[in-house]
Amino acid sequence: MLSLKQSSLPMNSAVTISISIDQLCIGLYVHLDVGWMNHAFARNSFLLKNKQQIASIRQLGIKTIRFEAARSTCPPLPPPTSIAAPEVEIEQLSADELAMIRAKKARVDKLIAERVAIARCEKEYQKAASTVKNISRNLFSQPQAAFREADQLTREMCSSLLAEKDIAIHLMNDKIAGEETYYHSLNVAVLAMVLAKDLRLSEQEISAVGIGSLFHDLGKIDIPDRITTKKTELTKAEQNLLQMHCQYGVNMAEKVGLPKAAVDIIQHHHEYADGSGYPDRLTGDRTPKLAQLVCLINTYDNHCNQPNPANSLTPYEALAHMFAHQRKLFDPVMLTTFIRSMGVYPPGTIVKLSDDTFGMVVSVNPDKPLRPSVLIYDADVPKEEAIILDLGQETEVSVKDSLKASQLSPEIYDYLSPRMRMSYYFGGQGKSS
Repeated sequence: MLSLKQSSLPMNSAVTISISIDQLCIGLYVHLDVGWMNHAFARNSFLLKNKQQIASIRQLGIKTIRFEAARSTCPPLPPPTSIAAPEVEIEQLSADELAMIRAKKARVDKLIAERVAIARCEKEYQKAASTVKNISRNLFSQPQAAFREADQLTREMCSSLLAEKDIAIHLMNDKIAGEETYYHSLNVAVLAMVLAKDLRLSEQEISAVGIGSLFHDLGKIDIPDRITTKKTELTKAEQNLLQMHCQYGVNMAEKVGLPKAAVDIIQHHHEYADGSGYPDRLTGDRTPKLAQLVCLINTYDNHCNQPNPANSLTPYEALAHMFAHQRKLFDPVMLTTFIRSMGVYPPGTIVKLSDDTFGMVVSVNPDKPLRPSVLIYDADVPKEEAIILDLGQETEVSVKDSLKASQLSPEIYDYLSPRMRMSYYFGGQGKSS
């Protein structure tokens, strides 16, 4: 009778060990050295939980496999002493294998749809960013043309936003190269318009939010760069001068005939509900509704994208800080709706999952705020083919913790490529057909 005595490999090893396929048993944490598309499993690395998984691995035709002792709950079986193949319940396993293949196909289809949605979003985002830069260049030489171009951009964004029933907020690449002002304005416009839609504002109001957001910092053109880009704390005199950008912006906006709603946003996007803002220290509903909305989004983006990146909060930290410490500054309905729109773990958040893997949130579904789509670090999968896991569908895994990029090892940091600046755009949820 074959002995079932288990082998005595060290269980505290952090490295992977190559073993025979015949040594597999439930409880081993294994690594598959085959392409993700070439097997039926959700991941290339996982804990063996049943005999069906072992049978599926055998059908891959591989002779050896790597296991990770530190993440296994038992040692492998001893090396085989006989060439006799183990008995397999063929009929039952065939049905289970078919189910696994179908599930894997659904995952592959979802991944492809997600990548297509992100690529489409990236294209639209870069197009919008290019338009914003062009608007800024023409602002003084052709102000009327610049504002017409801005109006056209926001109308197109509004039309796209309203055409999608289910909106996902996606993380974009941070190709900044010294153009922070353009990206800040676009970022605020994107998130403010999404929030306006979620608040069920009218199409006219959403467009006004877009125009006002694009030009909310218009007056900073008249503020010296040494102040607007200063990485250390401003002096009182510098703060007073910086606060003048609201009035400077209003003066320029009125000259070219911007809509009143947009002018109100430019003037009051730093007014807080408790009266601690500027320029007029307005409280509550004395501040125009759309200006309150843009103030909230502007605050979030400033938290995430400080002049000195070392001072920036992570998206998760920014929302948590606003809810825990700045709640009195904002309309409560707007704040809670925004948190729901962004999810508990907004795009750009570095996370550790319940299975101890690391990832970066790339998009969120407002209907499932705790279960975003996460780009997964897997050393066995090439970076350019990284798996995007939709936690809304993969219910066995959840977010365990939020991390700072500085907490990642160099290899994980390089793989996930955390953004120095957070930039967002909206699009469909990448559903597979």
